[in-house]
Amino acid sequence: MHILVADDSPEMVQIVSAYLKKDGFTVYTSLDGEAALDIFYQEKLDLAIIDWMMPKIDGIEVIKTIKAESSLKVLMLTAKSTGEDEFLSLSSGADDYITKPFHPQVLLLRVKKLLGLTRSLYVRNLLIDPANLKVWKEEQALDLTKKEFDLLMMLVKNRGSILSREQLLVGVWGMDYDGVARTVDTHIRRLREKIGDETITTKRGVGYLIEQEN
Repeated sequence: MHILVADDSPEMVQIVSAYLKKDGFTVYTSLDGEAALDIFYQEKLDLAIIDWMMPKIDGIEVIKTIKAESSLKVLMLTAKSTGEDEFLSLSSGADDYITKPFHPQVLLLRVKKLLGLTRSLYVRNLLIDPANLKVWKEEQALDLTKKEFDLLMMLVKNRGSILSREQLLVGVWGMDYDGVARTVDTHIRRLREKIGDETITTKRGVGYLIEQEN
């Protein structure tokens, strides 16, 4: 697949291109908006990664032009990080938005998601990559143990449903586990410390759940 990377920083272009090429993508690069549009018109692209603050033509105008003339997927990559910036970016037609600095693997996962090449999950402010057992919170990689990851995934897959300690114990530790059910509470506490208290809800005397988002 062919991807355009447009950014006024040669170092950023080099970093992003290296990760994409390592994963098998063909990459076209530009350092300004005018050159980015030239590539858009000349090449058959599958995705464009566009920086906001570029010379000649800024990223917002580049995205508007691309979207006016095609259905090409566009990822805005920028140092502008306010809510208003994100709103303007998405309103201009960007399909996704990621701020600098970023974790390269998160960028790669976002790219694959836009291209339909991955089954990553978004849960509140978490990005989950089930295939590689990885979780990011607001672009920061989390260091989860295998049991913590399995516990999180069981709650995610049953979002909106309360799971008892016994259900979680069987689902994560297995039928043959001969420990106490309270080990679930210990792992939930440790998981909350890493992903945030607000993600997992406790129903006293019943169990735990991740609530459906409205």
